[in-house]
Amino acid sequence: MNLYRSLLWWLALAALGALGWSWFSQDMGDVVVRFRGLTYTTTLAYFVVAWGLLWFALWGLWWLLKLPIQVWRRHARQQARNRLVSGLEALHQGRWQRAESLLAKAAEDDSVRTPALLAARRAAVAAGNVEGAALHQAALLAHDAPSAALEQAMDLAELGRHDDALAALATLPSPLPPGALLLQARAMAATGRAQDAHANLNTLRREQALPAAQLAALESELAAAALAEAQADTLLQRWNAHPLRLQQAPAVVAAFARRATQLGFEKQGAEALADAIDAQWDDALVALYGQLRAGRDTPRLARAETWLPAHGSSPALLVTLGRLNFEQQQWAKSENLLHRALAQGAGAEAWEALGDTLVAQNDGTRAPLAYANALRVARGETPLSLDGRSLREQIADQAVAERRNEHGIPQLR
Repeated sequence: MNLYRSLLWWLALAALGALGWSWFSQDMGDVVVRFRGLTYTTTLAYFVVAWGLLWFALWGLWWLLKLPIQVWRRHARQQARNRLVSGLEALHQGRWQRAESLLAKAAEDDSVRTPALLAARRAAVAAGNVEGAALHQAALLAHDAPSAALEQAMDLAELGRHDDALAALATLPSPLPPGALLLQARAMAATGRAQDAHANLNTLRREQALPAAQLAALESELAAAALAEAQADTLLQRWNAHPLRLQQAPAVVAAFARRATQLGFEKQGAEALADAIDAQWDDALVALYGQLRAGRDTPRLARAETWLPAHGSSPALLVTLGRLNFEQQQWAKSENLLHRALAQGAGAEAWEALGDTLVAQNDGTRAPLAYANALRVARGETPLSLDGRSLREQIADQAVAERRNEHGIPQLR
C-alpha cells in the first residue's frame, strides 16, 4: 500500500513538472533583482528552480541541526519504556523498592508518565511508603487528573468510604470509562442507591467490562440490593419490573422475600420464594422459606409438603417442615421431622428448633440437651446422644428415597 501511494505521488509530481515546463517553454520570462548596486538577471523558470533548491537546502540544514536532538529524544523515550517494562516486572515480582525507583525514572518521559506514575504509586503503597505514594499521586494529579481521580476512588472504595469514592468519580469527565462505571455501581449499591446503579449495567455489557458470568452476578447483586432498600410503595413495583430470570435468582428472590416480610407483604414474599424453589431447587431458599414470619392466609405448610416426595432427604426441607408444623402447634409432628432432619445431616439450627419443640411439650429433660447440642455443633463438636427415639424410629429417620440417574441405575447418596 505504501509503495503504491509513493508511486502515485511521484507520477503526480512528474505530471505537474511536465505541465509546468510546457507552460514555461512558451515564454521563459525575465526576473531582475537589484541589491546594493548589483543587478541579477535570469529567467523565471530558473528563478523558481533556484528558489526551490534554496528552500530544500535550508530544510536539509535544519534537519541536520535537529538530528542529534531527535536521536537523543528517541534514546530517552526508549530508555523510559525499558524502565517501565522492568519496573512492571519488578512490581509483579514483589520487589517494591526497585519497582518504585524504575517507574519513577520512567515517569520523567511524557509518553509513559501516566502508567509509570500509577504503577509507582502502587509499588509505594505496597512497600508502606506513604510519603512516596503521596508524591506520586500529586504528580499524577498534575499530569493526568482523571487517572488520579479514578485511582483515588479505588483506594477510597477499598477503605469502605463509598460516599467519598462517588465524590471522586464525580470529577471525571463524561462518559466514564468501564472501570469507573463498575466502581460507581458498587459504591452506589453500598450507599443505598442500588436502583440508580442499574443504569450502568447496559454500558458495562456493551463495553464487555466483565465476563458474562460476572456481569450476571453483578446484575443479581444490584437487583437484590435494590429490593432490600425498597420502601412499601416501591417494593412490588421493582419486583414486577424484573425479568423472570432475576425473579428466579436465589439472591434476588431471597432479598425480596425478606424485605416483603419486613414491610407486611408476607404472602407475596412466600409465594415468590416458593415459585423460585419450584423452578429450581435450592436448599438455602428452602431454609429461608421456613424462617420467614408467618402472615395471614399464607398456606406455607401445604406448599412445602408438596416438595417432600421429591426431596424427602433434604435436611433444609425437613427443618423447614419442622418449623412450619411448630407454628401450627403440631408439636409431635414437628419433633419427628426435626429428628429426621438431624439424621439426614442437619446442623445447629435443627437442634435449636428441636429444643423449642421440646420446650413447647414441657420436656424439661431433653430440651436443655438439644440446646446444648446446638451449641456443640456450632463449635464443630460432636453432639450428645438424645434419648426418646426407638430403634424403629431411628431407622426410619435415616431412610432415604432411592435415587436413579437418567439411565435408571440406582445412585448412592
